[in-house]
Amino acid sequence: MPSRAVSVLTLVRGRDEHLRNLMRGLARQSLAPLELVIAWMQPDVAPDLPDPGCPVRHLHVPGEPMPLAAARNRAAAAAQGERLIFLDVDCIPGPNLVAAYAEIQTEALLLGEVLYLPEGAVGPNLDDAALDRLGQVHPARPPVPTVGSRLELNPMELWGLSFALPAEAYARIGGMDEAFTGYGAEETDFAVRLAASGLSTHWIAGARAYHQHHPVHVPPLHHFEPILRNAARFHARHGRWCMEYWLGQFREAGFIAWDPDGTMIERLATPSPAEIAAARQPGTCLFS
Repeated sequence: MPSRAVSVLTLVRGRDEHLRNLMRGLARQSLAPLELVIAWMQPDVAPDLPDPGCPVRHLHVPGEPMPLAAARNRAAAAAQGERLIFLDVDCIPGPNLVAAYAEIQTEALLLGEVLYLPEGAVGPNLDDAALDRLGQVHPARPPVPTVGSRLELNPMELWGLSFALPAEAYARIGGMDEAFTGYGAEETDFAVRLAASGLSTHWIAGARAYHQHHPVHVPPLHHFEPILRNAARFHARHGRWCMEYWLGQFREAGFIAWDPDGTMIERLATPSPAEIAAARQPGTCLFS
């Protein structure tokens, strides 16, 4: 598939410098995409954006809580590529990411590798060797193949940081469910519905991205309300839970009663601002 058939899509709220690094990463691609589509979940476009080496299209998608599903849907509807690459604003694409996603012949949901960077890892000039040396694989992620692709039987392995799929498949199932608002579950629900439509999921080699550091909370109490709401919606639709790791953290901290084999989440307490602040981890912590 030629680069002119591939669009890169990203969503932004309050991550202006991370976006600039994403765009710098796009500018050095071995195969340039057709376009970059940016869905702004904030009133204004950030100033001083660098040239990503392809046309840029800007959309505004307002809403509270954060309208992640709606922003992805608007970006997908506006994109002109036959294949859509969704790249989280926190991610810097490795120089072969677009080529890896564009050139594979499999018509599937494609998942690429993401390495997590420590605080201060990204300087004014992107250094692939340094990013490779400093980046860490998330302990919950399976290894990616070194060549080609590998079938993934569990579509819930999709995380929204870096993935690609045919634009036709995205439109055919109606995109992401905009009833999921705020953080969590919308991309997992999307992947499960894609699999039910007959689209397979594959890990692919070569589509490496680097996740730029930002503060994390353990447990993620700053997303407490949307995680509970979206987890309940996912279970009501699919008869199983997602985000079990975070639900388990909430349970261990005494905020909820929850049985992974059950059908309900019982709220026991609501985190206070002080408890949310205390859950914020130091810059050495990469994973929530």
